[in-house]
Amino acid sequence: MTDTFQGSCLCGAVQYRITSRPKALSHCHCSQCRKSHGAAFASYGSVLRSDLHIDQGADSLKSYPSSESVLRQFCGQCGSSLFWSRNQGEHADWISIALGTLDTPFTAEKQKHIQVASKASWYEIEDQWPQHP
Repeated sequence: MTDTFQGSCLCGAVQYRITSRPKALSHCHCSQCRKSHGAAFASYGSVLRSDLHIDQGADSLKSYPSSESVLRQFCGQCGSSLFWSRNQGEHADWISIALGTLDTPFTAEKQKHIQVASKASWYEIEDQWPQHP
């Protein structure tokens, strides 16, 4: 049985669904994720690209190459950060979903903090999830 999760941007222009359960849930503390989300960290889960389906608003999706191998996608109407992916390497078949944009309830048994060496100086991590520099 395949899990299906619905998601959307803030204004609803972009609506998507994923047809598998997100994996590799991480809370990224790098400066690019902080700036992209305007928050202490960004929370993502990854799915195979073939499991992401844009149901509405594909023409509203805008892209920004934040580095040589990373493409970030967001809604051109409201600015909601939605996805990021690598365009090369071993994970090029995967896309990361901004978990805050999921509309379907979602729970995760396993999570981690990454890029904690770059975390915001004003934020303290106080949960039990593993931390990686």
